[in-house]
Amino acid sequence: MTDFQPRVFSGVQPSGNLHLGNYLGAIVNFVALQESHDCIYCVVDMHAITVWQDPRELSRQIREVTAAFVASGIDPVKHIVFNQSQVSVHAELAWVFNCVARIGWMNRMTQFKDKAGKDKENASLGLLAYPSLMAADILAYKATHVPVGEDQKQHLELTRDIAQKFNNDFSESIAAHGFGDAYFPITEPLITGPATRIMSLRDGTKKMSKSDPSDYSRINLTDDADAIAQKIRKAKTDADALPSEVDGLKGRPEADNLVGIYAALAGTTKQQVLDTFGGRQFSEFKPALGELAVSRLGPIGEEMRRLMQDPGHIDAILAAGAARAEAIARPVMDGVKDVVGFIRRN
Repeated sequence: MTDFQPRVFSGVQPSGNLHLGNYLGAIVNFVALQESHDCIYCVVDMHAITVWQDPRELSRQIREVTAAFVASGIDPVKHIVFNQSQVSVHAELAWVFNCVARIGWMNRMTQFKDKAGKDKENASLGLLAYPSLMAADILAYKATHVPVGEDQKQHLELTRDIAQKFNNDFSESIAAHGFGDAYFPITEPLITGPATRIMSLRDGTKKMSKSDPSDYSRINLTDDADAIAQKIRKAKTDADALPSEVDGLKGRPEADNLVGIYAALAGTTKQQVLDTFGGRQFSEFKPALGELAVSRLGPIGEEMRRLMQDPGHIDAILAAGAARAEAIARPVMDGVKDVVGFIRRN
């Protein structure tokens, strides 16, 4: 990796059952960013335990996300792939940020309200402090850019607030230690174009989700070619032919979703898809979409299954990535300790 490239940090929770929505919504962008940025990709297992996880499943899911990264084209040699809990700086810096961030900031986070629900008093303290740990994830590497979806924009804004407040609160100490006017960068969101929002194959008004009880609602990255083709065949549609213009997809959520999936997999636009398939019935469109999905996703699933059969190899990737991540993050944390006034062990 070169010194002059901007640095990207992003993380994925090991929540199990990675699906087409995860792939098109995030991982495809992660792969593309390797060409222009230094990339640090993290399996954020510490975030995962803000709600209870089965320990045996968590270990498997950490390896599954790692396998998905590698199978999709992320290069763990040129860039860094690791799991969060192997680099203790994340927890250390998060505590400092817990003391910088304000409770009022955390209480305003809409994702906490959504996840805690009505029983907010019974939510874990970790769930409330989740954005502080996310700020530590990013700023431990002084990342300049973070690819964000709609659900994480508020958290990135909080990261920027925490960085600014730390820089302001400790401005004299930062300058006295030779760090200039600011210790942490004000990280920028990385907008890679319109977000690819993949909806359920059974209900075009709901986001594709691993928690949906029907496996036919999603295409899992580990599905084989037959399963992918069958799920596309069984995907819910309406009775009308595909329109010739994108405006004709309005009010037709299932049609809009399938056309969007085709466009995303083909690297084209919805209008270009309709230029080819407009006026045709779904009985013609679905086989073409199924063939495309199998050609794009089949090799990824096959490679994921191969990697998952060798957990030692995955663990070696994570360990090597953690060592490289630690080498970047530890000096940053040492600087934080100096600025805050801690006495470091020599």
